[in-house]
Amino acid sequence: MTVEEAQRLLQTDEVAQHVLSLPLMARLAYTWRDGSPRVVPMWFHWTGEELLMGAPPNSPKMQVLTVRPQVAVSIDTVEWPYQWLTVRGTAAVQVSAEPFAEYLNMARRYLGDAGGEQFLTALRQTFHGWARIAIRPQEVRILDFQGRFPSAWSAKARR
Repeated sequence: MTVEEAQRLLQTDEVAQHVLSLPLMARLAYTWRDGSPRVVPMWFHWTGEELLMGAPPNSPKMQVLTVRPQVAVSIDTVEWPYQWLTVRGTAAVQVSAEPFAEYLNMARRYLGDAGGEQFLTALRQTFHGWARIAIRPQEVRILDFQGRFPSAWSAKARR
């Protein structure tokens, strides 16, 4: 799958669009210095081209994402029939003095207007800068447990 194909799938697939529109936590998987896997919950924003996430520049993941930028992201619903989206791609990190514009929108999306503003005030008082993590999708998988099931469920795999 090319980056363009992955982006197009995320831009046009109904299940992907639905999952990306919900205020769900994404799970970002990355590889630590010793090669062991790590997974952290993250807010996200889909721009139509990239999945964006934000973090304090001094967080552990920021220590390795610049040297090990290959990541995976999982976003899923909790009610049956489950809808599940996974993205594999490359993360690019950019640190700035203030939270980036999309992060301001994320805070409001996840916490509401008042809660988002309170969170952003605390963020600015606590951290001197903010990291923008932009993930370019290179592979996308979508399951909806209606027409798209995990590969192990296929008739061919059960034989």
